[in-house]
Amino acid sequence: MSSSRGAGWARATLCATMAVVLAACGAGSRTGSETATKVACDFEKPAEAVTVDVLAYNSSAIDPYTNTMVASCSKNGVTVKHEPIDFGGQVQKTTATLAGETGTYDVLETYGFVIPQFASGDKLQPLDELFTKYSSQYGLDKINKSMRDTMSYDGKLYALPMQAQMYVLAYRKDVFDKLGLKPPTTFAELREVSKKIQDAGEIKHPLALPWLASSDIITAYDAALGSLGTNLTDPKARTANLDSPQSKQALQELLSLRPFMDPEVTTFDQPAVQQQLFNGSAAIGIMFSGRMADLVNKSNTRFHDQFAFAPPPKVTENAPRQYSALSVDGWSIPRNTKVDPDLLFQVVASSVSEEASKASMPAAYPARDGMVSEGSSPYAAAANDAIKNAPPAEPYPWTSQISNDIRPVVANVLLGKTGVDQGTQQMQQIATKILAGHQ
Repeated sequence: MSSSRGAGWARATLCATMAVVLAACGAGSRTGSETATKVACDFEKPAEAVTVDVLAYNSSAIDPYTNTMVASCSKNGVTVKHEPIDFGGQVQKTTATLAGETGTYDVLETYGFVIPQFASGDKLQPLDELFTKYSSQYGLDKINKSMRDTMSYDGKLYALPMQAQMYVLAYRKDVFDKLGLKPPTTFAELREVSKKIQDAGEIKHPLALPWLASSDIITAYDAALGSLGTNLTDPKARTANLDSPQSKQALQELLSLRPFMDPEVTTFDQPAVQQQLFNGSAAIGIMFSGRMADLVNKSNTRFHDQFAFAPPPKVTENAPRQYSALSVDGWSIPRNTKVDPDLLFQVVASSVSEEASKASMPAAYPARDGMVSEGSSPYAAAANDAIKNAPPAEPYPWTSQISNDIRPVVANVLLGKTGVDQGTQQMQQIATKILAGHQ
């Protein structure tokens, strides 16, 4: 659910809820246990019974990891519990549990773009010593170094990477083949293929993007800006880039896609985009890779065998990066937990072991090097290309606040309520004020 470039902790609603109505409960969890894998979780039995409460939102990409924790580590006097929750609820509870001297949760799912905020506030425990201690036992050296860096702040590791998500383009191969189309590599090509599908008369709104005005829309802007090679801020000068020519171009290019999308696009989160693709009301979608496996699930859509995948397009032909957002998800241990951090680290390390990571595919893109191949996932080639060409991270304490505070302005611009020039001026003013507090 938005990106390590700082789409903001406002991703709360970005990766909004996917309903999880599953039977067959695992111990300590009401989420479906069919994605649970039993792996080694070899902690020493504690002197007294311990309950480990895990906070992570439900999706097809995350559930394999939480269910594996519950199935593998609930033993020897330890009970691991994970209650179903949507992304917005997770964010609210994360803020609440980190606010007091004693928290409600012992393991938190966190994201690269919030690590600077929480780590600089001394809310999370550094994991470097535990990582070294258990690296051999759980094969942690195989976890991608760049993802570990993304989950670090000021040289210290604050989350054990679990998986990455990046934008992937999904398209209806049958529709493309019928009209002689190829997957678009630029926004100009995206407009062209969308227009041809629209003109064919069967699909009125062929393009589906998650532009929910209360969240996802800021990730769209950030992805477009990043594709053009521009960050939200210049960290050395502590200045914003939001009134730059690239910022204006990013908004204009996004506006150019509106004629091919449902008029209600600013009410659509990622599950809503999935639904458009499921029911055939759209033929092209760009969203996080964790949503792709659902498209090829026969129980979800009659088009399950017609979907193909490609890297997301660049905004322009000469753009240095793709229109994308890269999010690294991981497990953090809060400072205020009363449970032994050594025990907690073994619980999370077991869930990202080689065996557990293999079992998470194809729904997830595990953080382990060399694990995702075309034989393991239908969208592997697209994801591997996308992860190499996504805009870089902006791991700064101010990134999430800027993203969150400019989001309403971006929404107004893309809704046509505010002009591009006026909107970028407002965004620059908001960001400048925030940066002033970090001088």
